[in-house]
Amino acid sequence: MSLLLPTSTAGSLPKPSWLAEPQKLWSPWKLEGDALIEAKQDALRVSLQEQVNAGIDIVSDGEQTRQHFVTTFIEHLEGVDFEKRETVKIRDRYEASVPSVVGDVSRQKPVFVDDAAFLRSQTDQPIKWALPGPMTMVDTLYDGHYKSREKLAWEFAKILNQEAKDLQAAGVDIIQFDEPAFNVFFDEVNDWGIAALERAIEGLTCETAVHICYGYGIKANTDWKKTLGSEWRQYEEVFPKLQQSQIDIVSLECINSRVPMDLIELIRGKKVMVGAIDVATNTIETPEEVADVLRKALQFVDAKNLYPSTNCGMTPLSRQVARGKLKALSAGSQLVRQELSD
Repeated sequence: MSLLLPTSTAGSLPKPSWLAEPQKLWSPWKLEGDALIEAKQDALRVSLQEQVNAGIDIVSDGEQTRQHFVTTFIEHLEGVDFEKRETVKIRDRYEASVPSVVGDVSRQKPVFVDDAAFLRSQTDQPIKWALPGPMTMVDTLYDGHYKSREKLAWEFAKILNQEAKDLQAAGVDIIQFDEPAFNVFFDEVNDWGIAALERAIEGLTCETAVHICYGYGIKANTDWKKTLGSEWRQYEEVFPKLQQSQIDIVSLECINSRVPMDLIELIRGKKVMVGAIDVATNTIETPEEVADVLRKALQFVDAKNLYPSTNCGMTPLSRQVARGKLKALSAGSQLVRQELSD
């Protein structure tokens, strides 16, 4: 982008109460059939307008058409049985009842392409679309078929590549792969996780991003963070290999975390989406607090490669709080833009 410090969100935005229960993950839809389709499009329009009103430069759908960033994609695939559920530990952190892989996984038709085309029709601004990454998809299932995390990841990578190419054709400018699992399974990330991610972006000409965070602001994640010590150095384990990858943008968590800012130096040359908004608190940042994060990041990333963003998705927050945080992100970024141009 020609704009300096273009702002974006890392993921979801709160859903309106007429679509789903607010401030809740996996919240069931309140409508069905054609009424639900229309309501999702209305919610997407509202989410888009709130981003525009706040001054966000790279807009998204706010994940208004998805119940969850991983499972909504998976439930459209063949080979996964949502009735046959098993309890597994997600990212070595908390137990959840998940669907089972019971046969060869495949994608019979596009999943999000109609939604992306609708978003494209509503705006001339650059748009970003998020997909789950292969490793995080594997970590959200019980695999009774392949019996190999790596084999399943490679199959998902092929499917994601099909979806990504269709999203690109629908006019998406940046395709982001969400890989919170990269912050946990370091050996697997370096052995095959980044390679699977590169398989997912094979042949794309649009920009690509990987989002690696410490999770939504839910109790399981905040409790985990308390065990990580005075410095969170997880990124140090995966950044060197990511720096050598074909991924264009790396999205990471910064504000109110214990991530040492100098770790960004490990991905020098990449574009960096720096999380300058904390999604685990209802406190709305001041523009100056946002600007302070960006100034610190600029010690380790060139200004032309810095993309101010949120730490993660904001589904668990109220719409009012999310709206305030988006405005703070935009205002703080503008402060630093002004400083850079003086």
